[in-house]
Amino acid sequence: MTQDELKQAAGRAALDYILPKLDPDSIVGVGTGSTTNCFIDALATRKGCFQGTVASSEASAARLKQHGIPVYGLNSVDSVAVYVDGADESNDRLELIKGGGAALTREKIIAAVAKEFVCIADESKLVGVLGKFPLPVEVIPMARSHVARQLVKLGGDPVYREGVVTDNGNIILDVYNFPIATPTKIEEAINNITGVVTNGIFARRPADVLLLAGKAGVRTLRRK
Repeated sequence: MTQDELKQAAGRAALDYILPKLDPDSIVGVGTGSTTNCFIDALATRKGCFQGTVASSEASAARLKQHGIPVYGLNSVDSVAVYVDGADESNDRLELIKGGGAALTREKIIAAVAKEFVCIADESKLVGVLGKFPLPVEVIPMARSHVARQLVKLGGDPVYREGVVTDNGNIILDVYNFPIATPTKIEEAINNITGVVTNGIFARRPADVLLLAGKAGVRTLRRK
């Protein structure tokens, strides 16, 4: 199977997984990225099974609206039944690196609110130790140099992602050469740097379920 076919399989598996959990009043949290786009396209086939969605990016909101799926602001809904999103990396504890699409802050907010966080990915994203994929850090623009110096002190190699402005009006530093053996500690340490909005480690709030698409089908991994 091609990578695109694996992403489509993961998106369909996510729809099958969440459907029994939904009712006509349910709000579905929707993430950002190419794998999540496959989920959005699958979700559009079952619009009558839920009330609407909240989206982690303007791009996902636009795609949902193109399908005629209602999109609400997070402040206007009482609860989010389930949040479905992709990942750049996951370990076997379902701690993640996210933010390749620069939507990490809104993704982290919706994940914190959701009753269940379902991650969808292809099998290449499952790793032993997080950090081969560069870690995104969202930063207030005026703090860019200060934050970069602090990230170097933590052992990383931060690089400014040129030409990218987040939906929140901030910039992204991608931290290279930064193996993450203790994700929760590193997540907290980076978030404590003045000027950081948040970083792309999802360890304090990991995924509850990982639907991992491979050539043999889609495996379901649950948080240990």
